[in-house]
Amino acid sequence: MTIGTCRAAIGAIGGALPASRLWSALAASAGAAIAPAVVHAQDMGLPTIKVEAEATSDVGPDVGYVAIDTTTGSKTDTPIELIPQSVSVVTEQEMIDRNPQELEQTLGYTAGVTSSIWGLDGRFDQFLIRGFDIGTYGIFRDGLSQKSIGFSGFKIEPYGTQRVEVLRGAAGVLYGENDPGGMINVITKRPSFTPFREAFASYGSFDTAEAGFDIGGPLGTGGSLAYRLTGLWRNGQTQYANSQNDRFFIAPALTWAPSEATSLTILTNWQRDRLSPAVFLPVAGEDYPESLGPLPSGFADELPDFDHFDAEVGSVGYQFAHDFEEGWSVRQNLRYSRQSTDYAELYFNGMADETTMDFVAFSVDETAEIFNLDNQVQKDFTIAGTEHRLLLGADYNRYSSDGTQGYQDGYLIPVADPSYDFPVAPPPIYQDGEQIVAQYGLYLQDQASIGEDLHLTLGMRQAWSESSLDDRLSAAGDTSQSNDAFLLNAGAVYEFANGLAPYASYAEGFTANVGTTFDGQVFEPTRGTQYEVGVKYRPASFEGFFTAALYDMTRTNVLTMDPEHPDFAVQTGEIESRGLELEGSFDLVGGLSTQASYTYTNAEITSSNDGDEGNRPPLVPEHQASIWGNYLFAGGALDGVSLGAGLRYIGQTWGDSANTRSVPGYTVADAALRYQFGRMEAAVNVTNLFDKSYYATCYLGGGCTPGDARQVTAQLTVDF
Repeated sequence: MTIGTCRAAIGAIGGALPASRLWSALAASAGAAIAPAVVHAQDMGLPTIKVEAEATSDVGPDVGYVAIDTTTGSKTDTPIELIPQSVSVVTEQEMIDRNPQELEQTLGYTAGVTSSIWGLDGRFDQFLIRGFDIGTYGIFRDGLSQKSIGFSGFKIEPYGTQRVEVLRGAAGVLYGENDPGGMINVITKRPSFTPFREAFASYGSFDTAEAGFDIGGPLGTGGSLAYRLTGLWRNGQTQYANSQNDRFFIAPALTWAPSEATSLTILTNWQRDRLSPAVFLPVAGEDYPESLGPLPSGFADELPDFDHFDAEVGSVGYQFAHDFEEGWSVRQNLRYSRQSTDYAELYFNGMADETTMDFVAFSVDETAEIFNLDNQVQKDFTIAGTEHRLLLGADYNRYSSDGTQGYQDGYLIPVADPSYDFPVAPPPIYQDGEQIVAQYGLYLQDQASIGEDLHLTLGMRQAWSESSLDDRLSAAGDTSQSNDAFLLNAGAVYEFANGLAPYASYAEGFTANVGTTFDGQVFEPTRGTQYEVGVKYRPASFEGFFTAALYDMTRTNVLTMDPEHPDFAVQTGEIESRGLELEGSFDLVGGLSTQASYTYTNAEITSSNDGDEGNRPPLVPEHQASIWGNYLFAGGALDGVSLGAGLRYIGQTWGDSANTRSVPGYTVADAALRYQFGRMEAAVNVTNLFDKSYYATCYLGGGCTPGDARQVTAQLTVDF
């Protein structure tokens, strides 16, 4: 978004916000923009990385927890209360206070989101949204899809992130193929025209050391170039012995803004990970006789030498925007990403008999690539007294995965005397091929304002999808197919003068299915539809934002067993999720910032031939709640001290769709202590403060995976 666009936005926002919040709204809209952000902080009050340690309260809205605008919900700069769906924003300041080490931790306090559903798993960032397991398929970065391809997860480093936005519910019209549960959009750190320099070093649990830097500012004397360079190095382990938690991350960025109407931002990053996969192990009394007792801690808390997950991830892209006269503007966002993955794991595969565990050696050697292109044309105009923001877009996404997978079972380990002290040979290759998926889409959206209070949104998309598999082990396994889908959404918001904004919406989404029925018919896309009503409230008397939402979501065309041909599938399955979400955040003048949420999810498999009709889908808690608060002392003996604390509750879940394996709920606490002195800041962050032992999930015959143990991190940050 250019400076001209920002200034034009003041008029639109000003009618709805008090004057004291105009610059906050302006800054937030630029910080959240999917279009290229030209960050002239000295002119617009935009957030940077603590330019002056003694002036952190003046660097913009992201020093607090209350966001103003978002582009994720509309692909245009729109106040959150005018989006007719639920949107949450994890601001930069909240991330600084909680210091998340993974993207999953970033969203631990967000309504409707269940994170770390597979426990400690270095391979992927994984979530549920509104009861649907989006895995890594609902993750976007700067408005472009960055979903998992094969076993390549394109993991995101939180230190390179400006903010994280969550759009709950179907988003197929604007973003194409995506799970109807919702999406997570990570906003990358952008260049700034105000100089800043930050470096940090930390040490914490499991012998983990980390160091990083974030520097940027103008280039040259012309005032049209700015840069940013963000880097991080980490060496350590997880709670398992013989594990890895190593990363090297570097992200150069450059902005060119020759005029107020034009900007080009180039975003690049390269990341090398040496991580460890998830661990499932049997439980006494559940998977084998309780008389044998639990597995010894020396075995349960150690990984085999065979296990590793090594990945190299890189991306390069740009975001271009130009404003024409008479309300016309164009934007183009492009990114190419590539990951090479070397992964091997010896994993528990159930009990061979009552006293013997069966393990499988599994391996992956693959290269995955993603190419994203999104073209947008926007026209702002007024007709018959109604203001319109019309958006026309055309996007293209290509995903490919090329590699091999190996598999060998039969590694038997006795429960009575377990040990990994045996050789594991590279498993024989059982899959060798290349999978390619290409998706095209045309979309149209109109945001209309009738008077100053009623705001309508209407959108539509025509989507096409093509996929192919080149099976190098068997030519008979080669497949190709095509799908298409037409999607609609519609919503309305009525904005009262007192800050209340009730809304209602209907939205659709889809995900493509690969394969055919017994009769050779290509599977149609799985469809998702959502009805949502709610109310948003932004008080005028203090910085706060509150949302209450009720939704009814149905996923149809779900694959389920063909009763006449059990080795094939038919599309008669259906899953329904209904729920309530409450969320609030506020920043008080006295120094208290708080984020709180409650989620109720009533999910049910309403149609299935797999014997699980009427059951609750796995991994979905009925209740979850969280609250995090941070208090910054100003003046007196504690001047510069910041205290934070939080609680996260996840209710009971089922480990399988048959609802035969129950996973108890759990509550964990987090805490933070920070002290800022001069240009330096010392901080200690603790997750799972009381070292609560719990299972993230379990499944029938497959054991359980533990949740994250307590992790303490001490960090020293300096602005120079």
